[in-house]
Amino acid sequence: MSRFPNLVFKETLATKAELKAFARHASQTAALDYIISVESDVFVPSYSGNMARAVEGHRRFLGHRKTITPDRKGLVKLFDKMEIGKLREGSSLSSLVQKMHKSWQGAPRKRRVALPGLKGKARFRTEESFYENPYPECICSSKAEYEMR
Repeated sequence: MSRFPNLVFKETLATKAELKAFARHASQTAALDYIISVESDVFVPSYSGNMARAVEGHRRFLGHRKTITPDRKGLVKLFDKMEIGKLREGSSLSSLVQKMHKSWQGAPRKRRVALPGLKGKARFRTEESFYENPYPECICSSKAEYEMR
């Protein structure tokens, strides 16, 4: 936590007494995590599961809030370089990580569709989830267009 002083968890926002009411209700605890993730200034998912995808899509729908999806393969390459001594922790590592994630910050973009000719699971695996990226179907061009619906 000392390296990331602005990192927030439900345990830092609520008292133990407040959280006790949710202790035996996993779905309610998950809902708290979801709300905190959607409302945060920046969201960085720790894994790419369904909840992370839903949070990313919700944040896009609310106005493209900064959501940094880690480039896991790229990070592993950097960590491997650190392990063998070709790269050190510091400003060069920091700038490499920032550069790597410049286009991975939840900006608006059209959803990737399934590759033509694929069927079944293969088709599903190539198509980006609607929940992860609702654009363009759920994002209106203007407020007036939205109000006309």
